[in-house]
Amino acid sequence: MDRVRQGRPGFRRRFGAVIAVGAASALAVTALAAPAQSADAGATNVQADVNVAKNAGFESDLSNWTCAAGSGAAVTSPVHGGTKALKATPSGQGTAECSQVVKVKPNSTYKLSSWVQGSYAYLGARGTGTTDVSTWTPGNSAWQQLSTSFTTGANTTSVTVYTHGWYGQSAYYVDDVNVFGPDGGGGTDPVEIPAVPSGLAAGTTTSTSVDLSWTPVSTATAYTVYRDGTKVASTSGASTTVTGLTPETTYSFQVSASNAAGESAKSTAVSARTGKGGGGDGGTVPKHALTGYWQNFNNGATVQKLRDVSSQYDIIAVSFADATTTPGQITFNLDPAVGYSSTADFKADIAAKHAAGKSVILSVGGEKGTISVNSDASATAFANSAYALMQEYGFDGVDIDLENGLNPTYMTKALRQLAAKAGSKLVLTMAPQTIDMQSTSGGYFQTALNVKDILTVVNMQYYNSGSMLGCDGKVYSQGSVDFLTALACIQLEGGLDPSQVGIGVPASTRGAGSGYVAPSVVNNALDCLTRGTGCGSFKPSKTYPGLRGAMTWSTNWDATAGHAWSNAVGPKVHSLP
Repeated sequence: MDRVRQGRPGFRRRFGAVIAVGAASALAVTALAAPAQSADAGATNVQADVNVAKNAGFESDLSNWTCAAGSGAAVTSPVHGGTKALKATPSGQGTAECSQVVKVKPNSTYKLSSWVQGSYAYLGARGTGTTDVSTWTPGNSAWQQLSTSFTTGANTTSVTVYTHGWYGQSAYYVDDVNVFGPDGGGGTDPVEIPAVPSGLAAGTTTSTSVDLSWTPVSTATAYTVYRDGTKVASTSGASTTVTGLTPETTYSFQVSASNAAGESAKSTAVSARTGKGGGGDGGTVPKHALTGYWQNFNNGATVQKLRDVSSQYDIIAVSFADATTTPGQITFNLDPAVGYSSTADFKADIAAKHAAGKSVILSVGGEKGTISVNSDASATAFANSAYALMQEYGFDGVDIDLENGLNPTYMTKALRQLAAKAGSKLVLTMAPQTIDMQSTSGGYFQTALNVKDILTVVNMQYYNSGSMLGCDGKVYSQGSVDFLTALACIQLEGGLDPSQVGIGVPASTRGAGSGYVAPSVVNNALDCLTRGTGCGSFKPSKTYPGLRGAMTWSTNWDATAGHAWSNAVGPKVHSLP
């Protein structure tokens, strides 16, 4: 979003993809055969079992593992145990195989198992000296365990264990690989389960979060935090903040320690009670909401005061905050061009919108925004200054529209600090570009998932981008209903709740350099995603009736076009199921 006449001209990234899927019959990959039968259980020379696999939970990233063509990486979500897991992504004719050579004893039986998630995940062992084995699953959105066993030959001292996906399929995940059997002389990861953590204590509490800390366990590589008996967090350090809690509620917390050998029992429980909810005086964001950006400048669109913004808009994002000389710090300067006689007059308009049940937030960034949050100090400066502006003007929250990139680690810290100050009524929105939400590995997508418990809505900008990949792996051109639905699907299936997804489009052909669609197309996309009707060639596999709604740049361009956009899309949003 930009302060010049044509939205964001000059910033049009192109992203193309060529997807080649060969016929399965044309390939001869022995490792991809149907699952082999388990080896004979009557092997000799069975000794006390240890896990001969190293870095079995990928806590040390890819140490001891080799992944074909750089297809694998350690990720922090999703995980089965500890803090990391393997993510491997097939491409072209590759299967994204990751393998490890383990030391074994001859004439011995080993039980091979791992936890997997995703499409077509395989687990196997080759070079056993007897019958090589493999097992697989066609895919699951939850973790499931694969297991088989093998017997080594009379002269076998090492075996390759491997996991892989299937060509043409999406990424698969692996965690907690076990190769249990006699130690083959290669040594093992820790074989003793760590002690139960002690000293668990609750620290600072807010209306939605509790800080926890405990005494470190020397042999632990990760800790798991439980809230009322349910796993809610994993961390490698001896402290964490549990978020997403309900105000004025008492919770019971426990923590366990784990390493490659397994997980300890849970610690003694500690109770903590959250505080009262706080925040601005604005109305609660409705289940289905229309968002509009209000221009604090004159770029040729109709100049408005906030009082002139159509009542169809539920969230009004004041554009934009300004940077200061202090990294991360923001301020707001009311532009005389918009016609307010005083700052007090502007604040009165915000209060009037609150009285009408609307939320008014401050947008940070835009195409020309220079605000950078890339350190602990800048994160704190951002949170403190944003909260100060909320108190001074009555803003209900912030919108993150940083189009020149963001650091997910420090932006997450900044937003969490702001939420701790503002309370549960904080309105937090984001407006990433399409390229920013193509993959959960991107900084913007990571940030959205990191703050999911306090995030109101992500209104991705479905314009000024050219062609992009949809969630089905096909390429779609902007300006169509398929572009809106297939790209929204990436967020909906990538971890965001439907209530946190909105469709962002320009209000008129003059509002952006490219990608404008008629309001009727927006409405068709909303129907397609929530009801399964009005779709183009792409139709999602399920509907998302909780979809939050739509957004436009800007209320000013909407007014220039006679409010055609809000008069058409507003009623549609507010009538969603």
